[in-house]
Amino acid sequence: MRVFVTGASGWIGSAVVSELLANGYQVLGLARTDAAAAAVEAAGATAHRGDLDDLDSLRAGAAASDGVIHLAFKHDFSDFVGAGRTERAAVEAIAETLVGTDKPLLVAAGIAMLAPGRVLVETDVSPAVGPDAPRGGSERFALDYADRGVRSVALRFAPTVHGEGDHGFVSTIVAVAREKGLSGFVGDGANRWPAVNRVDAARLVRLALEKAPAGSVVHAIAEEGIATREIAEIVGRHLDLPVASIAPDAAPAHFGWIGAFFGQDIPASSAITREQLGWTPTHPTLLEDLEAGYYFR
Repeated sequence: MRVFVTGASGWIGSAVVSELLANGYQVLGLARTDAAAAAVEAAGATAHRGDLDDLDSLRAGAAASDGVIHLAFKHDFSDFVGAGRTERAAVEAIAETLVGTDKPLLVAAGIAMLAPGRVLVETDVSPAVGPDAPRGGSERFALDYADRGVRSVALRFAPTVHGEGDHGFVSTIVAVAREKGLSGFVGDGANRWPAVNRVDAARLVRLALEKAPAGSVVHAIAEEGIATREIAEIVGRHLDLPVASIAPDAAPAHFGWIGAFFGQDIPASSAITREQLGWTPTHPTLLEDLEAGYYFR
């Protein structure tokens, strides 16, 4: 089976490519730059030049494959609406190519603000609708293609997909602590962040490719919710910095762009996903990775 993967050289995508290749799949990886193409080829996949704005390249990659895993996204927080419109157009280009084929289309999504303050489950419907919604409303837009002969599946990832080499949210929190000389948390720090190890997430993506039914949602969530105060305390201990509460109204100034996320309470369950796909996370937890020192070198 040949799988077209967008974001193939990225943090999650490169792990997914490795997981697919190790299990006998052929991989066609979207590559925007020469460096990305070289990384894809070095992993053992075939590079397919293009990007999210090149809709013809997306259509060609989808047409040449037996399934698509769409992981790429423009993480431009200065123009998040524009990034969402690009995302929607990309999903539409791929999905229209697959109409009537019953081929799988797995689309990455997030969990932030879907059910703040309570545990999000797979059956919760995303409120994001329309091209100007977060991520262009791509989750529900993609799932609608299940009625048009596409085995579309939403992949909801934890906000923290961690492991050695992580340059995402947690590494940003560590960088803020270094800069400010203080490891902070928002309010009382009881708000919870879900997490998943990158390797466990990659295995889940493969299982979803193989087993998830059309129109379904799967949760790449290993840990339902870690109190952000716990994260801050470990960061402070490793950096030998004081740990303190940051008032919610001061969080944007202290943390920068990530302050709006770090103060959210967004626990999420993966119970349905685990039962449906037979997925059991086995790799280190976020707190174990923090204690291992990856983020402080």
